[in-house]
Amino acid sequence: MREIFEATIERLFADLATPAYVMGCEGGEWPAELWSALDESGFTLAGVSEALGGAEASWADMYVLVRAAGRFSVPAPLGEALFANWLLSKAGLEGRAGALSIAAHTDLVLEGERVYGTAYSVPWGRNVEAIVAIANSATGVAHVVLLARSAASELTLSLNVAGEPRDDLGFTSAQVLAHAALPEGFDANVLELGGAMLRSAQIAGALHALLDMTANYAGERKQFGKAIGSFQAIQQQLAVFAEQAAAAGIAAESAFVESRCGLAALTIAAAKISTAEAASVGAGFAHSVHGAIGFTEEYPLHLHTRRLWAWRSEFGSASLWSQRLGAQVCQGGSEGYWPLLTQHGQQSLTCLVSNPA
Repeated sequence: MREIFEATIERLFADLATPAYVMGCEGGEWPAELWSALDESGFTLAGVSEALGGAEASWADMYVLVRAAGRFSVPAPLGEALFANWLLSKAGLEGRAGALSIAAHTDLVLEGERVYGTAYSVPWGRNVEAIVAIANSATGVAHVVLLARSAASELTLSLNVAGEPRDDLGFTSAQVLAHAALPEGFDANVLELGGAMLRSAQIAGALHALLDMTANYAGERKQFGKAIGSFQAIQQQLAVFAEQAAAAGIAAESAFVESRCGLAALTIAAAKISTAEAASVGAGFAHSVHGAIGFTEEYPLHLHTRRLWAWRSEFGSASLWSQRLGAQVCQGGSEGYWPLLTQHGQQSLTCLVSNPA
């Protein structure tokens, strides 16, 4: 399934998500043609169980979809829709076609069938048809809720540094489209954890695209009669860049692969830390090699670098996840350190045996 996903999504994005198209969507313009193609393909329902209308793909399969979205700077919430539908399915709710996003940070309260509160920094909040969020009930039980964007009584528009919408949606007695208690094994931070996993894959994809662009430029740009890529200083930067891109890809893919039976919190935290740090290094080297042309609006380098700068801090910065990872390690003490590392690998193996691809 993974090979089919990868070949299809790469072809779709290569045809539609061109640099010119992506630039035209900056500032909040909705990519109607691109999203229509994604919707028709059924990709957004890939992680939904077959009984609820999906393909029941694993996160290992869906990794190539999210990575490709990062590689092509896709101006749409593909990853968010994948995760939203996956969580709905885990909660026993039907998947939903159409534009869907997630709200990781909210103060939502569920009272009966109605929701009160605000969902903050919702990716493409102004454009999507519905959002998935976590709301606390009066009994203290967290619920997965599906809310129509049109039910929001207040909309505060905002953009990240890449020109992607990150909007606040306020709800006052909004009727929920569907809701269910948070599945066993998940906590109220599930959307932040899932968002961190998504961003790690997008960063990995963007880094590889940026590395290719930078290496090609270094081979074509001539100075003093020869390509700048032949200079030792440039070669050193490209070598370090390649190391960072490779490490980011491995970390991100590991997070997806180990999330077969649930979300592998430890591995996701490590992936977000690794990819965020690689984003800083890679973007810096790319602009250093390109020089002044890399800062022009016409040259597409900024499509990758501005997204790397934005994505590295979304759904938790490297500092935040480092603190959480450190706290988890310290909690177990020296005796618990090795079991903490090995239990994740054992859980992944158990999932692989019980749920073969």
